[in-house]
Amino acid sequence: MNSTNRSFNNWQLRTIIFTMVGYALFYFVRKNFSIAMPGLTAEFGVSKVSLGLFLTLHGIIYGLSRFVNGIVADRGSAKVVASIGLLLCAVVNIIFGVSDFVANWVVALAAKMGTTVAFSSVLVYCMGIVWVINGYLQGMGVPSFTKILTQWIHPDQLATKMSVWNMSHSIGAGLVFGLCGWVIMPHLGLDMSGNADVVATITANLGDKADAAAVMNFAQHFGAWRLCFLVPAAFALLGALGIITLIKNDPTEVGLPEVMERKKSDVKSESEKAEYNEFVRRKVFRNRFIWTLGFANFFIYVVRFAALDWGPTLLTESKGLTLAMATTLCIVFEFIGGNVGMVFWGWLTDRFLDNKAHRTCLFCMLGTAVSVGLFWLIPNGAAWWIQILPFTLIGFFVYGPQALLGISAANQATNRAAATANGILGIFGYASTLISGVGFGYVAQHYGWNGAYLTILIMALLGMVTMLTMWNAPANGYED
Repeated sequence: MNSTNRSFNNWQLRTIIFTMVGYALFYFVRKNFSIAMPGLTAEFGVSKVSLGLFLTLHGIIYGLSRFVNGIVADRGSAKVVASIGLLLCAVVNIIFGVSDFVANWVVALAAKMGTTVAFSSVLVYCMGIVWVINGYLQGMGVPSFTKILTQWIHPDQLATKMSVWNMSHSIGAGLVFGLCGWVIMPHLGLDMSGNADVVATITANLGDKADAAAVMNFAQHFGAWRLCFLVPAAFALLGALGIITLIKNDPTEVGLPEVMERKKSDVKSESEKAEYNEFVRRKVFRNRFIWTLGFANFFIYVVRFAALDWGPTLLTESKGLTLAMATTLCIVFEFIGGNVGMVFWGWLTDRFLDNKAHRTCLFCMLGTAVSVGLFWLIPNGAAWWIQILPFTLIGFFVYGPQALLGISAANQATNRAAATANGILGIFGYASTLISGVGFGYVAQHYGWNGAYLTILIMALLGMVTMLTMWNAPANGYED
C-alpha cells in the first residue's frame, strides 16, 4: 500500500467516525423528547394528541428542511451547514427546557394587559413552536453528512460503510434514552417519603385526577423532563465545535484524489451551471427510482417512529412495563437490533446482492411485518424477557431499509446529487409523522393500542409492496 492510499484510508476512517459522532449528537437534541413525553404528561397534563402533533409538525418541517438543506449542502460547504445546524439545535433545546417559565411570563404579561389566558394553552403553543424550529434545524444534519461521505467512499463500498455510519442513529438514540430514561427521569423527581405537605400540594394541583397513581407519577417526573433538554444541549454545543474543526468536506481539501471522476457542483460558468441543473433534474426529479424510494421511505419511517418516538409511552401503557424497563427495551432496540441490523444488511447487500440495496429492503420489510405481528400478540403484563426479542427484531429489520434507502438514493443520483436525492427521501420520510405522530396519538387515545399496532403492521406491508415494484432497478446510476 503506497503512502497516498494509506493516507486516504486514514482520512476516510476519521471522516466516518467523526461524522458518526456528529450525527449521534443531532439525535441527542431530537430523541430526548421521546423520554420527556411521560414527564410532560404527568406534570402538565399534555395529551397524546398534543404530543403527537408536536411530533408531526417537527417531522414535516424536518423533511422539508432536509430537502432544502440537501440543495444547500450540494452547492456549499457541507460541514459548515452541519455545524451551524447542531449549534442552533442546542440553543433551541435550552429554550424548550425553560419553556414553562416562558409560558408563565406570557401569562403574567397578558394579565397586566387585562387579558386572561390559560397557562396550559400557552405552554403547548410555546413548546410546539420551539419544537418546529428544532425540526428545521435538524434537517441540516443528514444531507450534509451524506454529501461528505459520498465524497470519501467509493460506490462499490457505499452500502457496507454507510451502513456502519448509520449506526450513529441508533447510538445517538440509545445513549440519549439511557441518559434521560435511566439517569435523569427516575432519580430527579420529588421524594415523597414522609412529606405530607408535598402530597397535599400535588393533590390540589391535579384536582380530580389526584388518585394515588397520578400523585406518584407526577412526583416521579416532576421537573426532571427539563434536564432531558438542557443536558443533551451541552453535548451538542461541543459537537458543533468538533464538526467544524475535525471534518473535511472531500479528499481534495487534504491533497488527496477524489474517489470518482466528477465535475464540481459549485461551478462558475453559466454553461456549467446549466449542465449541472439538467443533471440534477434527470438524476433526481425525473428519476422514477428516487420517487419509488421516497414512497417506500414514508411507510418505513412510520414503523420506525412508532417504535422510536412512542416507544417509552407504548411499552409502559400497552405492555405494562416500568419507565426504566421500557427504556431498556428501547436501548436494546437501538443498540442491538438497529446497529446489528444496519451492519448485517449492508454487508449482505454488497456481498450477495450486487450492491442492489432496494432488493435487501424488500426482505427487511417482510421481516418487519412478521416481527410487529409477533410483538402485538404478547399480552399486557408479560415478562420483559418475553417482550424483548420480538421488539428487538423490529429494530433489526426496520433499520436495514432505514440505512439502505438513503444509500440506494445516493447511488441512483450519483455523488454529484446525493444530498438532493436524500432531501427528496427526507420529505417522504418525515411526512410519515402525519401518521406516526398526531395520527398515532389520535388512534391510541381513541381506539386503544390495538388500533395503533394494526396501523404499524399495515405500514410495514405497504413498504414491502412498494419495494417490490423496484426489483429490476440497477444498482446505481453512474453508467446512465
